[in-house]
Amino acid sequence: MVNHSHQNNGKRDAWVVDVNMGYGHSRAAYALKDLSGGEVLSANAYKGIPAGDKNIWRQSREIYETISRLKPLPVIGNFLFEALDRWQEIPAFYPRRDLSRPNLQVRQLYHLIKKGWGRHLMERLAEDPKPLVTTFFVPAFMADYFGYPGDIWCVTTDADVSRTWAPLDPQGSRIRYFASNGRVVERLKLYGVHSEHIVLTGFPLPKELVGGAKATVAKNLLRDRLCALDPNGIFLQRYAKTLRVELGPSLCARQKASRPLTLTFAVGGAGAQRQLGAQIVRSLREKIVQQKIRVNLVAGIRRDAVQYLRAAVLEAGLKKQMGTWVSVPEFHSRADYFAGFNELLKTTDILWTKPSELSFYTGLGLAVVMAEPIGSQEEFNRLWLDYVGGGVPQNDPKHTDEWLFDWIESGGVARMAWNGYAEAPTHGTYRIEDTLLGRKSEIHPLPLIV
Repeated sequence: MVNHSHQNNGKRDAWVVDVNMGYGHSRAAYALKDLSGGEVLSANAYKGIPAGDKNIWRQSREIYETISRLKPLPVIGNFLFEALDRWQEIPAFYPRRDLSRPNLQVRQLYHLIKKGWGRHLMERLAEDPKPLVTTFFVPAFMADYFGYPGDIWCVTTDADVSRTWAPLDPQGSRIRYFASNGRVVERLKLYGVHSEHIVLTGFPLPKELVGGAKATVAKNLLRDRLCALDPNGIFLQRYAKTLRVELGPSLCARQKASRPLTLTFAVGGAGAQRQLGAQIVRSLREKIVQQKIRVNLVAGIRRDAVQYLRAAVLEAGLKKQMGTWVSVPEFHSRADYFAGFNELLKTTDILWTKPSELSFYTGLGLAVVMAEPIGSQEEFNRLWLDYVGGGVPQNDPKHTDEWLFDWIESGGVARMAWNGYAEAPTHGTYRIEDTLLGRKSEIHPLPLIV
């Protein structure tokens, strides 16, 4: 029997490598940290990184974050972002065809790598050549090019990927992939990656929110969530037989008043869309005062975004409710943020965010309200989330107090939470661990959903 309990015994079975640009790649790496004894190495910010390497990473991050923050500005914001987005565009999937020719971005990345970018990191890791698991494609390219002696694995972090995720010469590459969904599996094949180099696992979700092969934690949290999301029992009555089989017979017998309905709004790593958080809290002001909903506004480690959202709460006249019925937590490190955010999700019923990597969190049984997508990959995440039934696009945020509660009263948001749990992958972290450690898995294989 495989022990899937959440523990960190300090043993390194692999190098887990991310890049700390935005949160998506780091969020996936954080879920996999047990593989590396609790340590995640950032390819763009590790101790001893050469100044030249660090400068290349810094410039690329600054360009992306600046354009992401400018996007809400009329004309110039859209122009700049569309130019960036075309650079990393995901081509139409149909008709299926050979898409293996490298794009401009891949060629530019390899130009820098051939000049030595990343050599220092790979030489350092090669001193202890454990399998390399990276949640960003560039470290995988570096490892492949510089002949890293261990296995090379790349974890995809969106519901579809651009040609940039595949190496310059896919047929000759050693890179293998942990694919976040079936569409990514098929897409990588179109890019020329060998099918035997692709393992369908699902996105790696935090163990503390899953609870092993039987998903005991996710099921317990979903019980509470469905009770909070279906105050009139419409969904619970309609699906009573199915819910009893999966979640047990005592659903809502005790939990009905266990905690308030809770909405968590999450800002992306670049701090974009903070204005949306202010709109949400203004609209929900009366509902918060009446203690009908609790709201978390999460801005990660961006102090400027935290201050903006706290000011918005005060401007909405919610000073008395600050810290109880509305909160804006501040985190001082990325690790603290991921741990704290996971803790908040234990009592979250609705997750409102742009369709980033957090789209996959519907697999935990979270109903997702989608803000406007930023970039091609988020457009595909939106389509995927709609496809599995775990989320819907936001309505007018100025009237959140009306449409959100209409959805809740009808049982529709409870249905989204259930759909997400039932249809989206939940055990990506465990599948990745089992594959990497060569152990027989208790986790059921995923269907090739595209």
